[in-house]
This record gives sequence, C-alpha cells and structure tokens, in this order.
Amino acid sequence: MKKIFYILLTCLFITVMGCSKGSENKPPAAKPVDPPTTADPTFTAADATTAYTAFNRYYYNTAKKLYYSTTQQDGLGAIWTQAIYWDMAMNVYERTNDPAQLTLVNDIYQGGFDQYDGYNWDNTTTWFIYDDMMWWVMALARANQMTGNQVYLQKAIAGFNRVWNGSYDAVNGGMFWDFQHSGKNACINYPTVIAAMRLYKLTGDASYLTKAKSIYVWAKTNLMDANGRIADHKIGNNAPGYEDYTYNQGTAIGAAMALYNETKDEAYLSDAKLAADYTKTKMGANGILPAEGDFNEQGVLKVIFAQYIMQLITDGKQTQYLDWVKTNINTGWNNRDKERNLTWRNYALAAPRGVMQSYESSSIVTFMQLYFKK
Repeated sequence: MKKIFYILLTCLFITVMGCSKGSENKPPAAKPVDPPTTADPTFTAADATTAYTAFNRYYYNTAKKLYYSTTQQDGLGAIWTQAIYWDMAMNVYERTNDPAQLTLVNDIYQGGFDQYDGYNWDNTTTWFIYDDMMWWVMALARANQMTGNQVYLQKAIAGFNRVWNGSYDAVNGGMFWDFQHSGKNACINYPTVIAAMRLYKLTGDASYLTKAKSIYVWAKTNLMDANGRIADHKIGNNAPGYEDYTYNQGTAIGAAMALYNETKDEAYLSDAKLAADYTKTKMGANGILPAEGDFNEQGVLKVIFAQYIMQLITDGKQTQYLDWVKTNINTGWNNRDKERNLTWRNYALAAPRGVMQSYESSSIVTFMQLYFKK
C-alpha cells in the first residue's frame, strides 16, 4: 500500500513515503466557505444516494471502469484504493438492491482485470507490495459472497496463496508487508485475518481458520497495546512503531469481528471494543475522527475504518458507538462542498471548492452507505 512506512537503515528508523509512484502536487489553497450551523439538517438515505452519485460523477472513469485520483480526472487512483472503492460500490448495492449498481460492481472487477494484468499475482511490476494484493483479495472474496461468481473466488484464493507463500514468517509468525521482508505492518496482518475468514466461510477449508487465528495471535501480541492502540509496524526485534491510523484501528476491529462471528469467543469482541474505544477517545478531537491525508492516499483510511466500526455496531450489537458515528457523518456531510456535493477528509472544516482527491472525498460517502445498509 502507498503509505508511510519505516525501514531500518544504519540502526536508525527513517520515515519515508513508501511504495509511491510520487505524491501528487498539492493544489493552491481553496477559497474558504461558510462553516455549517447548528440549523443544518441531519443526513438522510436520500443524501447517501446524492453523495455516492456525486462521487461517481467526479471520480469514476467510465472507460477504465476505475476511479480517478482527483477531480481533474487526469490519472487513475492508486491500485490499492481501487479495491476500497470497489467495497464502497458493494456497500451501495447492499443498501439499494439496485440492479444497475450490481452491474457497476461487476464493471469495477473488469476494470481491475484490464488494468492490473488480469489479477496476475505473479506480476511484480503491477503488484509490488503484499498488502496491495490483500486489499484486493478481501474485496474479491466479498464480491463472490455477494454475486456467487466463482471467478472472483478463484482470483481471491490465488491471491491469498501468493501473499501467504511470500509474506508469512514461518519461524517467528506474522506477515511481512513488502517483498524485501523489511517489517511486519498492521496493514497486512489484520487484512490477512479478514481475508482468511472470508475464504474459510466460502470454502469450508479449515486451514484458512487456522491461519486467521495464528496471524491474529501474532498481531495482538505484537501490534496491540492494553489500551486498544494499534501499532503501525514492527521491525525485527525492535519495539512496535505506534502511529495512530484509523485504518489500522479498523482492520483490527474487522479481524476480531470476523473471528468473533465464527467462534462466538467473547475475547474477540472485547478486543474489537477496545480498539474502537481507543479510536473514539484518543484519536481526533471533540468526537470527530482525525483528518488524515494532506493531499495523499491516507485520505482513504477512514473508509476502511467505517467498514469495520459498522460491523462492530451491527454484528457485535455495540450500539453505543452509533451516535459517535452519526455525529461524524453529519458533520462531514454538512461541511461538504454543496455545489458539487463532495465531502472532505477533514469533517470539522468546510470542504474546499478547488481540486479534490477521490481519497479524501470517499469516507463520508462510505459511512453513509453503511449507516443505511439494509
């Protein structure tokens, strides 16, 4: 995944932008707009449709069947984020049951097929890091659950096997995030648990359940502290590198919920609540999730968090988080660019009216679909 990562170099950690083909230039500051007032209405299901329609209007490339990176529509978004947008499309279909939306879900698969060498997991130019693959494996497995298309399942199985065989540390446990095995990050370990559990449910192959439990134990031991804070990475025998990212909190919740749903072991549910509580009380300000992503791909992180906090609320019946989620959605939606109906990564501020990224416009849209999902 194109994200901040850490490498060990001459006994020092050097922070760099990892696996990136270059950050996009940040546009000039947009003109300020008036902030929302307390009279702004609460978002509705119709607003969820409006938000998604606007997102597709400004970001969906109908020819490529994938998403642009910015409103300028001059290049596609990063490979891993396309899998996240595919998840968004599936959320919309689950909310609406609209046949046209199911067509779009299948179209996005085809867009990825055409753009990424037919999901050839052995192409080390297209796929250059393990977690990029795993985001797609997760989405492919979910698409099979939704559509029954066996091609999606076979692609998911092949991708999971490719990542497992190259990433898993059979000696010390855990998953390496990159081909060079420089470290083990939350962004590969927790998604591996989620993907394995989806494949277990789809195939009945108990080896996936065994792998999910194994990676979860490693991740909980090495990446989660007693307060539910998730470390971004662990390099060798060094202490975990704690950086607060909503997607790491989210996938930790998702992994715990996947195992809880299968085993009904309350320990997993407790872990999920602990990670959610940390996010709610320690990240962001005044009950609003952190902005994340200053014109970079981190703008998509809250999309991933949205997916799994809503699972905790619905599957785990932890409705104590619902008002918090609702406040975030309402704040972000009321602060949208009302001319374009595009939302922004910083929910607490009025959205800019200039060039925006699909990454930073995506999380409120996803939250809204999940909030109203049937």
